[in-house]
Amino acid sequence: MNMTRIYVCTHKPFTAPPDKIYVPLLCGAALHPELRSYGYMPDDTGDNISSKNPYYSELTGLYHIYKNDLSSDILGLAHYRRYLLSDNGKLFTDEKVRAALKYHDIITTKQIVLDYPYEEAFGGKHNPADFRILRDVMQKMHPECMDEFERAAEGTHTYFANMMIAGRDVFCEYADWLFEILFAMEEYVDMTGYNDYQKRLYGFVSELLLMVWIRKKGLKVKECSVAVMGEKKETKELLDHLRSLIDQGDTDGAAACFMEAYKKRPDILMEASDVNGELKKLAFIIADMLKAGE
Repeated sequence: MNMTRIYVCTHKPFTAPPDKIYVPLLCGAALHPELRSYGYMPDDTGDNISSKNPYYSELTGLYHIYKNDLSSDILGLAHYRRYLLSDNGKLFTDEKVRAALKYHDIITTKQIVLDYPYEEAFGGKHNPADFRILRDVMQKMHPECMDEFERAAEGTHTYFANMMIAGRDVFCEYADWLFEILFAMEEYVDMTGYNDYQKRLYGFVSELLLMVWIRKKGLKVKECSVAVMGEKKETKELLDHLRSLIDQGDTDGAAACFMEAYKKRPDILMEASDVNGELKKLAFIIADMLKAGE
């Protein structure tokens, strides 16, 4: 059946695009029964890993898509705040998707450029031992991919957010390969003492694995810009709290609040989280105020 479905992963209420190819998918539904009233498709039906959402993030949605959508010939994954854009700067339509896939095997994000090689950057925010586990699992299960794996680990480029659109065969072949690796990792990873950010391990390493798989398969990739719809709720709440502390003259409190938030979520200053750059500006202001008070 010729049908394009781009599933929009969410864990909170949002306004979905009006185009019917975009299907809201409640990720971690097994853990958020209170959100079922919004009528989003839950990811805890059929064959699913919904309860692993704290560790797999949007990948519980990816797993649900490939295991349970057996009718669409084109499958995709987006986020409630992030969407791939076609060449005209608008959200993909069915027509634009099919036109792009005539000449490409997969549609995904533009590569982001890291300040450090991927493995080094990973170790700055996560447990370096987990990356060594990933390497060992890859070596054991897919030695044919190790050249591309090491190239990606030593490089400074990666895809992000696990966003993609592809024909069913490509989408499902990738999912089979990916989850085989991640499930094998689970047997060796110990998350004792991890914060919520670090627990999202499998969602993070899969971004690199997408690049490894694409390169190894020699796929033709259409890399796209990403539309980010508004600030994250957490970012807005942090901004409001920091401004309140500054207004009260509590610069030390503002600095401590920012550092505590950054410790829990090292990605808060990235463009996808701090859309308008307001948090970064406020961080500089707080730093300048602290210097002036020395």
